[in-house]
Amino acid sequence: MTMNKFTFDPLIIVNFKTYSEATGKRAVDLAKKIAEIGNKTGVKVGVAPQFCDLIQVVTQVSVPVFAQHVDALPAGAFTGHISIESVKATGATGSLLNHSERTIKLSDIQKAIIRCRESGLLTVVCAAEVESAAAVSVLEPDMVAIEPPELIGTGRAVSKERPDIIANSVKSIRRVNPKIKILCGAGITTGDDVYTALKLGAEGFLIASGVAKAPDPGRVMSDFCAAANRFTETSG
Repeated sequence: MTMNKFTFDPLIIVNFKTYSEATGKRAVDLAKKIAEIGNKTGVKVGVAPQFCDLIQVVTQVSVPVFAQHVDALPAGAFTGHISIESVKATGATGSLLNHSERTIKLSDIQKAIIRCRESGLLTVVCAAEVESAAAVSVLEPDMVAIEPPELIGTGRAVSKERPDIIANSVKSIRRVNPKIKILCGAGITTGDDVYTALKLGAEGFLIASGVAKAPDPGRVMSDFCAAANRFTETSG
């Protein structure tokens, strides 16, 4: 799948990480709930489950499903690595790359982007700061997700704590590559956090614990989607 066949405005991807609340059957149940809310609200949503859950999630939901990482190695004798071919074979839409909990070298990001593109997989490259966001944008991923690691999982939203990093990253990325879709994440837990980030120029979100570990994930996801729709309506 390529970006011209994958339109969104905005997109909310929920990263399941290795949370027990989003493992095995719970991963499928959570993905179904997220998909149901996306369909009901008309907001584009996606999920990023663990590798062992990819196939069962892909086959039971009709939303974009992303791997949490891939290795840019060719098929062959590479025990323990995650091949792009294996992710593609599950029916997944794409993969996250360079999350702060799974960072890789810039050269490996570039190789992974190229090989994913050749395989028809989308790439969402995470960046911690303005400079790194601009640097990875040169490599032409489909999306860049701005996530200051110090805010991840804190409940302190990047859109409130570091509005500068969103606004400045948007400017830097746009100068480098105006086609890249810009996501943000880290600490986002309310619809107001979502609305504020969109006003700063974000086009979507990479969210994890704010949904996956919430007592009522459906309510939180509904709040996020309502905020996204409110922004779309007010921005014309």
